[in-house]
Amino acid sequence: MNSGGKDLSGEAGDRELDQALEDFRLSVHAWSEAAYSLPRTAAVAAPRGNWRLAAAWALGCVLAAGSLAGGLYDRHHRRELAKIAAIQAARQRQLAAAQRARIEDANFMATVDQDVSQEVPSAMEPLAQLMEGNTNQ
Repeated sequence: MNSGGKDLSGEAGDRELDQALEDFRLSVHAWSEAAYSLPRTAAVAAPRGNWRLAAAWALGCVLAAGSLAGGLYDRHHRRELAKIAAIQAARQRQLAAAQRARIEDANFMATVDQDVSQEVPSAMEPLAQLMEGNTNQ
């Protein structure tokens, strides 16, 4: 110990600590200056990458929307074709039914015409044959 009541070894320790802190501060500042002065290439590449990413997303969305729209249009087109086919089939059935009705009407009229053109009604035919047999004899 010192005669003045002060510890000299504590003063020397403080000076060493101060010097170490000063050296650390200077080295941090030097490192920071060196890092700050380095060229920055990442800042230039980032916007291009962001633009490409945005373009890729936009293209993907356009392709997805196009596929969806194409599928919906195809579905709508098939439904319209099915409606048209159903209408044509109904029209064909209607024409066939009308043709059958005309044929049935023609057959019925032929039967009526044959019945009307007979000289003797069917129920009286045996009597008419008897009459014919008497006139021939």
